[in-house]
Amino acid sequence: MKPPIVRKVARVGAGLVKSLGDLGVATVHEAQARPGLLRPYMRQVCPTAKAAGSAIPGSCHPGDNLMIHAAIEFCREGDILVVSTSSESTDGMFGELLAESARAHGVAGLVIDAGVRDVRDLTEMQFPVWSKAISAQGTVKATAGSVNVPIVCAGATVRPGDIIVADADGVVVVRRDTAAEVARLAAERFAKEQKSRERLKSGELGLDFYGLRAKLSELGVRYVDELD
Repeated sequence: MKPPIVRKVARVGAGLVKSLGDLGVATVHEAQARPGLLRPYMRQVCPTAKAAGSAIPGSCHPGDNLMIHAAIEFCREGDILVVSTSSESTDGMFGELLAESARAHGVAGLVIDAGVRDVRDLTEMQFPVWSKAISAQGTVKATAGSVNVPIVCAGATVRPGDIIVADADGVVVVRRDTAAEVARLAAERFAKEQKSRERLKSGELGLDFYGLRAKLSELGVRYVDELD
């Protein structure tokens, strides 16, 4: 079977993407009952980076960035490139020149389960990138892969048009067909946390606020003035 490039991708509205991005990775992940989080080795290249957008997934051969070039053709404003490799790789598969090309086509960021290079340039450009590694190891453009088919990136399944939310806490995937409901639940969670924050800031103990004294008693914890 020849590797496919799928041209058409269904996307959710920009407003919904922005809502999820504003709520952030941690809140969104909790709101959707904790699936979709990429492995914690996926870190920001630029310390203050954050991004949210519809996923354009690509599968590459290790050390070969041909399909990243192919994927950029099908990106729209606000999309996020999500790249995996067919086996483990830390080679620098994306750098400043590809970032310039991606930005020219509206790409809002990159999530890649491999390496990137030209970190100083990417930082100066403020192009948001989350990667497994930083490496100056060069790549080739020789092996076919796929674009806009489901992939597994850093342990999470990513389908074309799924929502990617990425910030200092990592990267989380929200299925396109559940995005509206997850956004609603995440907004409710955020509002609840705001109230909790005020109570904790006032000095109320988490033991009392969360009703944890009963849990300590249930677990057999005893309070003593000093050990026997």
